[in-house]
Amino acid sequence: MDKLSQVALTMTAGLGPTAIRRLVDAYPGEDIFALPAAELRAAFGSHRALVDNLLAKTAFPRAEEELRTAEAKHIKVLFFTDEAFPQRLNRDECGDSPALLYALGDADLNAGRTLAVVGTRKATPYGHDMTERIVGAIGDTNGGKEVLIASGLAYGIDTAAHKSALAHGMPTVAVLGHGLDRIYPPENRSLAQQIVANGGALLTEYPMGTDINPRYFPARNRIIAAMSDATIVVEASEHGGALITATMAAGYQREVFAVPGRLTDTYSRGTNNLIATNKAILARDASDVAYHMGWPLPDKHAPAAQQELFPTLPPAEQRMLDLLRMHGQMSLDEIVAASGLTMPKAASLMFNLEMSQAVHVLPGRLYCVAG
Repeated sequence: MDKLSQVALTMTAGLGPTAIRRLVDAYPGEDIFALPAAELRAAFGSHRALVDNLLAKTAFPRAEEELRTAEAKHIKVLFFTDEAFPQRLNRDECGDSPALLYALGDADLNAGRTLAVVGTRKATPYGHDMTERIVGAIGDTNGGKEVLIASGLAYGIDTAAHKSALAHGMPTVAVLGHGLDRIYPPENRSLAQQIVANGGALLTEYPMGTDINPRYFPARNRIIAAMSDATIVVEASEHGGALITATMAAGYQREVFAVPGRLTDTYSRGTNNLIATNKAILARDASDVAYHMGWPLPDKHAPAAQQELFPTLPPAEQRMLDLLRMHGQMSLDEIVAASGLTMPKAASLMFNLEMSQAVHVLPGRLYCVAG
């Protein structure tokens, strides 16, 4: 199936990405628009209008214009069967992924390591600093160009993540919730240009002419989460959009990290809640991210496993530590069952032990004693 037919499929009314993927999988190597009417009717049953649209090729004029514009603007059109399409989106757990993407720039969307960095648009100085520290340390340790930083070009943490990546020679991809013929927010137009000029890319599932619409941004977030090996939330309020990305990442079986903050800070409530409810791994610095992901550890940040533990702990926390020493690795449910504590109390104690670097959280949300 040629590129024109691929674009036309995504523009055919009533045909979503999931249906496109199933249709192409059912007829590999065939031009869907060339299938006999009987085949299409058998595939789509009572969806007569959809079959009529396919047979009449109603989307072709718009698809032709889209391809002409893309070629003029040096935009790559990537169908899910293309090698350059981000293959992480094709995994079984990502069933809602788009079937086609538009990319401006030369970033390798299948980089060996990809980290999503997201957070509030109203980032504090603390959030900016932590983003720079974490992204910078990971980039410096992993040879810069070996890690792709993904975010959404929004104000705040997204902007800080892209800028930090550029400052450390790392490629970064900005996933947009609109067409590539515009930039939102417009104040980040220069940043977008720098991303493309320095080996990164702008990426979207939306064709040219797609207006800015708030309902497109959660859909954009699913691409950020799915194309990354892990997502780190730096700052977020209790109901922040970054929490949507974190939830999606967990659903895609990706690791989720959160940077803790003061309990009184509005934009740390969301991240603290992620940690306290075991929906994210505590990320105090780049070492925690690298340790859990199996990436090279930053030289300037010794992993918590190698740091000296505090000589004394409160009695309740010490009992939790003794329990872990006895059993090795335990889930929070197992800790609750063995200790007799309530879930909130056990979660609070384990959070304190993470903060004091006395325990590690392993993949699968298993706790173990550090050191």
